[in-house]
Amino acid sequence: MAGLEQDDVVAAMRARREEIDAALVRSEVLTDPSEVRRLSRERARLSRVLSHADAVTALAADTQAAAELAAEDDAFSAEHDRLAADLARGREQLTELLAPSDPLDDEDALLEIHSGEGGEESALFAADLLRMYQHYADSLGWRVEVLDSQPTDLGGLRSATVGVRGTTERPAYGTLKYEAGVHRVQRIPVTESQGRVHTSAVGVLVMPDVDAAQVDLDPGDIRVDVFRSSGPGGQGVNTTDSAVRLTHLPTGIVVSCQNERSQLQNKEQAMRMLRANLMALAAEEAADENTRMRRDQVRSVDRSARIRTYNFPENRLTDHRIGYKSHRLDQILDGELEDLETALHDDEVARRVAAASRARR
Repeated sequence: MAGLEQDDVVAAMRARREEIDAALVRSEVLTDPSEVRRLSRERARLSRVLSHADAVTALAADTQAAAELAAEDDAFSAEHDRLAADLARGREQLTELLAPSDPLDDEDALLEIHSGEGGEESALFAADLLRMYQHYADSLGWRVEVLDSQPTDLGGLRSATVGVRGTTERPAYGTLKYEAGVHRVQRIPVTESQGRVHTSAVGVLVMPDVDAAQVDLDPGDIRVDVFRSSGPGGQGVNTTDSAVRLTHLPTGIVVSCQNERSQLQNKEQAMRMLRANLMALAAEEAADENTRMRRDQVRSVDRSARIRTYNFPENRLTDHRIGYKSHRLDQILDGELEDLETALHDDEVARRVAAASRARR
C-alpha cells in the first residue's frame, strides 16, 4: 500500500473514530448495551492502528532530523541508520494493520467441539481440547460459558458448545477462528490394553457470537421441539421437557441446548447458537468457491481433512496449514497457545497483504 493510500486510509479511520466517539455519548446508544459493546470494540481496533500510525509518523520525523544531522556530522550516521531501520519495520507493520480484515474479528465466539472417528478415544480428546481452550481463555482474561454438552461415561464429550466472551483489547473470534477444522490425535488410549497407538479425530467449529440485531431471523422459519435432558443437571434433569431443539427450516440448520434448568433459558441459548450458525453460513456463501469448499470440510469430522495433529508419543504438535511444529504438546494442551495463534495470525496477515497488493495491480 503506497504512502498516499495509507494516509487516506488513516484519515478515514480517524474520522470513523470521531463518529464513534460522538455516538457513544448519545442516549439512544447508551441504553443499548450490545451497541455500546460493538462500537467500543470497533473503537479499540481503530485506536490500535492509529496509535501505530502516529508512532510511524513520529519515527519518520526523527529519522529526517537524524539525516540532517548526519549530513553535517558523521557521528550521527549510526543513529540515522538505526532509526531508518525502525521506520522501515514500522511502515511494514502499518501496511499489515491496514490490510483489509474480517469485520467479524471483533465479535465474541461460539465453539462447537464434536467427537468423530475413534469412538471413546475421540470423545476423550474432545474433552481435552475443551480444557485446552478454557485454560487459554483464562490466560487472556476471557469468560467461557458452556452452553451445551453431551458427556460420555468415561469423562469424554460427544459434543460441546461453548460461548467465549473476549476483551475489548483481544476479541475472541479473531483469535479462535484459526481453531476451526479437524484435529487429529495420535496416542495410546486409556481403553487400549496392548499399548498400541491409535489415531482419532475431533472436529472444531468456530462461529462469531453475534447480537440478535445482526441477523435477520423470521420466527416463522424456526421449528421448536422440546425434550428431556439426558446429561448432568440436577434432580429435574430427566423428569421435565426442559431441553430445546431448534430447526431453521430454510437452511436445515439444527441446534439444541439442554444445560440450563429451564426451557426458556435453553431456548435463549439455542437461539444464540442458531444466530451464530446463520452468520457463519452467510460468511461462507460470501466467500469464493475455493474458500467455501475448504470451510465445508470442517463440518465433516474426517481425519483426511485435518488441520492439525497432536502426536503424544513424540510430544509434538503440527499445524499442517502453515507447517508449524512444536515439541511442547504438553504445555500447549495446558493452554499455552499464544505462539501458535501468533504464527497463524501472521500467516493470515501476509496473505491479506498479498491479496491487497494483487488487487491494486
